[in-house]
Amino acid sequence: MTTQIKTLIHKFNMRILCLTLLSCVAAAAVLIAADGTATKESGQGHAGHAQAAPAKLVQLVRDATTPYVDVNAATAAGYQPFLGCVSGPDHGAMGYHYVNGALVGDGELDASRPEVLIYEASGGGLQLVGVEFVVIADTWLAHHDSPPVLEGQSFQFVSSPNRYGLPAHFELHVWAWRDNPNGAFVDWNNEVSCEGQ
Repeated sequence: MTTQIKTLIHKFNMRILCLTLLSCVAAAAVLIAADGTATKESGQGHAGHAQAAPAKLVQLVRDATTPYVDVNAATAAGYQPFLGCVSGPDHGAMGYHYVNGALVGDGELDASRPEVLIYEASGGGLQLVGVEFVVIADTWLAHHDSPPVLEGQSFQFVSSPNRYGLPAHFELHVWAWRDNPNGAFVDWNNEVSCEGQ
């Protein structure tokens, strides 16, 4: 009788083991299928150069600055060249900054009115690649208790003295016209160069 019980227990354990393995294989098949679908969708997105929907601020800036694709329209609107082409301390660049002094001095931030337009020299002309929002720190902090945030994006503080000769200020780059592999709001863009000057 003891042998019969041991045989029954062994058969029962084998069935449980088989059911467990079968369940694992079925679950793995579902996960692999789901991953394959996600990979296929991701690959299709890359093939068409489509990425996740851009942050709201990127789209707002792109819409607002379309008239300034032509640098002559920018200068007619009060933007003037400042500092020449700005390259990164160890990689990337920002490009040519065209600054609207009246907007920098007003102490206000408006997604449709960036203080700075950024261009890159290419093909004998300038191509709009992004913008920079700038507000003087003392002016901002006289009316606000915290650093600026625009459409959910926090500004960086730049102390004085700095390499630009500006007073302490808050700034935010938005690469609305040129992808930045490091992010749409990172200062230095490896896809922008000063070599075409």
